[in-house]
Amino acid sequence: MRTVHHARLAATDPVTLYRIMMLRTAVFVHEQGVVSEPELDGRDLDPSTTLFWTEEDGQVLATLRVLADEPTVHIGRVATAATARGRGIAGELLAAALAWTPGEVDISAQAYLESWYGGFGFRRTGPNYFEAGIEHLPMRRSALGPVPPE
Repeated sequence: MRTVHHARLAATDPVTLYRIMMLRTAVFVHEQGVVSEPELDGRDLDPSTTLFWTEEDGQVLATLRVLADEPTVHIGRVATAATARGRGIAGELLAAALAWTPGEVDISAQAYLESWYGGFGFRRTGPNYFEAGIEHLPMRRSALGPVPPE
């Protein structure tokens, strides 16, 4: 059975936290080759950061983090295991995070995912740019923007 969870880092089971970090490392470092910026950037330790993840049979299939220490909440580090892609898992996870986050939400989306994030109410707020060698664009979802039905 697949379930969505969220917790601050200090309240996350160490084994689950390890699996979250392994997934992020697999996606961002090994698949996407991001080595110019550290994956463990200290932001997970912020008391206002909440980790979200989806588990199935004890395995973390997708994860993201919500940074709530700024005037606008920022969602980032959205990652899905290669074996779990195409099953709607990232969408379920993002919808859960958005339902939990009532105000405006910013993201730095990888450019190829603009229309996917658009389906969750995000709109482009500026030109494309490169971050860690990958084309991104800034997007924002207004407060209480649409979340697609599951």
